[in-house]
Amino acid sequence: MNLRRLALAVFCPLLGALGLHAAAAPTPAPARPNILLILADNWRYPNAGALGDSMARTPAFDRVAREGVVFTHTFNPVPSCSPTRSCLLTGKIAHQLGERASLWSAFPRDTPIVTQLLREAGYTIGYSGKPWAPGNTEVSGWKENPVGPKFAGFADFHAKRPAGAPFFFWLGNTDTATKGGRIPYLADAQAKLDATQLVIPPELPDCPEVRRDLLNYYGGVMKLDNEAARALATLEAAGQLDDTVVIYTSDNGWQMPRGLANCYDAGSRVPLAIRWGKNLTAGRRVEAFINVADLGPTFLELAGLRPPAEMTMRSFKNLLLGQPDATPRDAVFMERERHADVRRDHLSYPVRGIRTKEFLYLRNLRPDRWPAGDPDVNFLHGRPYGDVDTTLVKDVLLAHQQDPAFAKFTALIFGKRPAEELYDLAKDPHQLTNVATQPAYAAALAQLRTRVETWMRDTGDPRVDQSYDGWDKFPYYGKAPGKTPE
Repeated sequence: MNLRRLALAVFCPLLGALGLHAAAAPTPAPARPNILLILADNWRYPNAGALGDSMARTPAFDRVAREGVVFTHTFNPVPSCSPTRSCLLTGKIAHQLGERASLWSAFPRDTPIVTQLLREAGYTIGYSGKPWAPGNTEVSGWKENPVGPKFAGFADFHAKRPAGAPFFFWLGNTDTATKGGRIPYLADAQAKLDATQLVIPPELPDCPEVRRDLLNYYGGVMKLDNEAARALATLEAAGQLDDTVVIYTSDNGWQMPRGLANCYDAGSRVPLAIRWGKNLTAGRRVEAFINVADLGPTFLELAGLRPPAEMTMRSFKNLLLGQPDATPRDAVFMERERHADVRRDHLSYPVRGIRTKEFLYLRNLRPDRWPAGDPDVNFLHGRPYGDVDTTLVKDVLLAHQQDPAFAKFTALIFGKRPAEELYDLAKDPHQLTNVATQPAYAAALAQLRTRVETWMRDTGDPRVDQSYDGWDKFPYYGKAPGKTPE
């Protein structure tokens, strides 16, 4: 062992024990690959051709899947943009991050950040599109976004990067996000897709507005994939594609009602495919559960770095390489705090939950509150229920709240929820029928409740104290109620 490795072996554990931060320590690695993260905004599983969705035109994703590895059970830590990005960057569980567990927060500089650790290790870093957002980095003293410096696009970054240095690039595409109720991709989708093949999710009514929203969404999926294809072409032209780990995924599920800001699969399950030349067995499918926040420590290990002790998420590098993983990945835990500021007194809507292959269990910690936002105040885009983002279908639902034909949809999307929800995924894959009170599920309910409580306790969740409501008091840096946020 050389002196540098000996010093790292001796002093890094000592610094961790003292609660001090040290730069991530190198571990033996054959090479330091480039890393390209293609991170969509609000793109849900399984809306990709390689995942079986014939409406999704995604040749770039399909190529990454065909030439790499597909992870079929990938979920976000929080069904909300900036909290998931906070978890990815810090490699930590959301409730360990204080205000960063909520949307439109600050970003305190109190923990190691994956991108900065890569930079310190010699990586050139940068991003285009949506980085860590939405939130306020300036109030925490950041001179640039925690993700790194901004570029016009991946090709711009690639042309300007220093020759010979490995790079990490964050391509933050937003084409799959709704645009405040606008439908900019509808015409392109109508021209290229067969609208008669649309499958209407059972939690949404089959009406013209839903069909237009869905076609526009699929148009956004095409735009996302076109940008991904251009990035792959840039790498291929430079002869660097096989030396680059390409990760293609999303921060959370779609923005349709009962998606974004909800811990149901529509808001939390996302596509994930990874390509790395001959280092991976092409076409492999992995069913083990992955948390999007696991990407943080995984990036460090791929770069030959040891994740700092503060990082509580788990690298899945071994799974990616087809090697044994240290512990089973039979479930993911998820949570949420305040999404938009859409309740009186800035109240959160806290949820903790677990998703296994058999069940989804959710604990609604404040069931007296409205999960979709207060119904009697126009907080967001001049509409009530502000945690449901504006779409054509939301406006239809609001206009038909008293119509019996729409009653089941408005109850699912806008109504209050019980303290516990349990869904039998074999019988109810869309999670529409809560079986938590049925005697036949008592054993499963008790087991999953215990797993969530143990996870909360073991990971230092402040919500273990049932009276804790600290997230209601953190500043919200979005625009004032009633105004359209960026």
